[in-house]
Amino acid sequence: MNDKYGRKIDYLRISVTDRCNLRCVYCMPEEGISLMNHKNILRYEEIIKISSLAYELGFRKFRITGGEPLARKGLTELIKSISCLGNDIDLALTTNGTLLTKYVHELKDAGLKRLNISLDTLDREKFQQITRFDLFQQVIEGINLALEVAFDPIKINVVVVKGINDDEILDFVELTREKKLWVRFIELMPFSRNNWSEKRFVSADEIRAIIENQYKLIEIKRSYSGSPSYDYSVDGHKGKIGFIASLSHKFCDQCNRLRLTADGRLLPCLHSDGEIDIKTPLRSGGTDDEIKAVLHKAMLAKPQGHRLCENGLKITNRNMSKVGG
Repeated sequence: MNDKYGRKIDYLRISVTDRCNLRCVYCMPEEGISLMNHKNILRYEEIIKISSLAYELGFRKFRITGGEPLARKGLTELIKSISCLGNDIDLALTTNGTLLTKYVHELKDAGLKRLNISLDTLDREKFQQITRFDLFQQVIEGINLALEVAFDPIKINVVVVKGINDDEILDFVELTREKKLWVRFIELMPFSRNNWSEKRFVSADEIRAIIENQYKLIEIKRSYSGSPSYDYSVDGHKGKIGFIASLSHKFCDQCNRLRLTADGRLLPCLHSDGEIDIKTPLRSGGTDDEIKAVLHKAMLAKPQGHRLCENGLKITNRNMSKVGG
């Protein structure tokens, strides 16, 4: 499917829960957020139905997100069902890594191909300050086990926040020297109730300048046009690094995705309050063509680009854990 701006839309990000076992300072307040009622959450069979129809429409990339997706029971069965939709499925999972040691083998056996793991510090005490939980060692063990199981690629997502972890940028680059990890530095983005501020913002250009003072970067040709990351190999390192500059160098002209929230709403844009209800027609007996029409409607509703950080613009999008990243 192509949207009205000519972008090929073939990527569906699926949030299976808004629940998370961490409380990261850039994501949600310490007391947490009001959670969705369980009866309002899409059932796995409903997610599989939507995914199957999306596949028929040409979607080939699928990503499972949360909240923390591994906090929802039976997730590996969902992954197995989606991976069986076709041999050309590209299926990935975004996780905070705290539960990986328990599920990593099941995930591999279920057909999961790629892992993105959120990790914003390599210091245990700082990890507890950022996430408000002392689970750093579990994440490190999960990453190491994922390497042993040979997930490829394993991407480490690092949200850089000034005064919190911007002093660890080179430490993360060094992590790629001996480990086949793909560290991606991500600009801090505004979301409802995450207290975004320009004073906490570090641009991708600033991050790259710090790295290039110490390392030689070699640009990697983008694997596909919709990738949000500009990626580089590091001379002498087994791993890679990347930069996701959602604010300073936005890539909306190449956006190829829709997002499905856990409560059955399609989001044409991560940074928009526009939502399209797919759960109601699904639960009211809508035909396959009617459900496909909802997906098509969401695709046509994609804006040309986000308007984050424009003067006076109020942030009206969902809390990050309710969007699915």
